[in-house]
Amino acid sequence: MKYENKKRVKPTLKQGKDFDSINTIRLDLRADCKKCFGLCCIALNFSAIDGFPMDKKIGEPCLNLKEDFSCNVHNNLWDNGFKGCVIFDCMGAGQKVSQSTFNGKDWRRVPDLRNQMFEVFSIMLQLHQMLWYLNEALMLRSAVTMHREIKSIFDEIEHLTKLEHHTLLKVNVAAQREQVNALLAKASNFERAKVCQENKGLGHQKITNKGADFIGKDLRKVNLRGANLRGSYLIAANLKGVDMRGADLIGADLRDADIRGADLSKSFFLTQRQINAAIGDSTTQLPILLEHPIQWRN
Repeated sequence: MKYENKKRVKPTLKQGKDFDSINTIRLDLRADCKKCFGLCCIALNFSAIDGFPMDKKIGEPCLNLKEDFSCNVHNNLWDNGFKGCVIFDCMGAGQKVSQSTFNGKDWRRVPDLRNQMFEVFSIMLQLHQMLWYLNEALMLRSAVTMHREIKSIFDEIEHLTKLEHHTLLKVNVAAQREQVNALLAKASNFERAKVCQENKGLGHQKITNKGADFIGKDLRKVNLRGANLRGSYLIAANLKGVDMRGADLIGADLRDADIRGADLSKSFFLTQRQINAAIGDSTTQLPILLEHPIQWRN
């Protein structure tokens, strides 16, 4: 996956824990395709509805996957119709499974591990996503009273990612997710309450219901500061120039949402995958650890 490099500005406030420590953790949650055995190219299914030019079943390698696990069309994925590949982000799960869980043994050289590796990859994806959100929760100043509890769960899940593959397959991911979701919802309430308190009198309607359907809606005149947009459908929504600071965007579907000129600099629980799926430009302001996708240059 290829992103545009942009200058990073270190925050003037330390939010919950030392920023350098947060940045180090986040680097571990970034995809490094050179250290992965092309797991996203074989362990996942492709379909046209997800932005691929063809359908592909789980366990069937992509036609563009080379013997060295690199991609024939990596530098031109967007132009070749592989929008789903550009959008996808494993958050470091691929290299973790390849280099740590299976100690550098790949599914081609050791075919007996093939199915187990694919199953573990699916689990690792979910665990790394939880780590991403928990780490971000540690950056929310308003949730500082929860930081010890959040860090404890973070450490617990990080420990799970280091288990041997046969043990990882027994992990109750649903139970872990339920525990994490409860913490994130509570942290979100603290942060959004602070934002709403600071911005009383803006006068516009505020979105407070999670999972709302805003597909194709024009939201440019809606107050989204501190909004609860958890799991909302924002597909092709017009968010051009909208101030979304302090909005909770966990699980929000931003496919083809127009966020050109929008301010998401202090939105939270936002992932690179969501940003990759949206329509933005150089004027779109993002949280400090997310990147402007390369296709936004066009």
